[in-house]
Amino acid sequence: MTDNSTRLDHVVLWVRDPVASAGFYEQAVGLEPLRVTEFAAGKAPFPSVRLNEETIFDLMPLPMAAYMNMVPGGADSAGHPVNHVCLSLQGNDFQALRTRLEERAVPVSEFSYDSFGARGMAKRSFYFRDPDGNVFEARHYE
Repeated sequence: MTDNSTRLDHVVLWVRDPVASAGFYEQAVGLEPLRVTEFAAGKAPFPSVRLNEETIFDLMPLPMAAYMNMVPGGADSAGHPVNHVCLSLQGNDFQALRTRLEERAVPVSEFSYDSFGARGMAKRSFYFRDPDGNVFEARHYE
């Protein structure tokens, strides 16, 4: 990628079991797992999943909180997920995500309509949680 404009690079999510979380994001959400084998072998400190060509979610094990000393109080962020992360999808992918979640008995919210976001008014959206309680919104604009 040669465009150096400001973009979202990654989001770090605190998780209890990074391998299980990677499985959830791969199977239920449809994201590509990264470094899971290396993590399981002790060769990487955490695995990730690829959201798109330029953005990943890092699946940080809770015990790593003790090493979050780059800013004062950083370790206190463990167990405090952000309010929610929003995934913007194409219409077919949006419906496929909801179907995969429902097939796995992952609770999903009712649809919301015409909610404002980074690209204007989204046609539909819904919310779900990952196994660690992190809240996600899925939406589509077209």
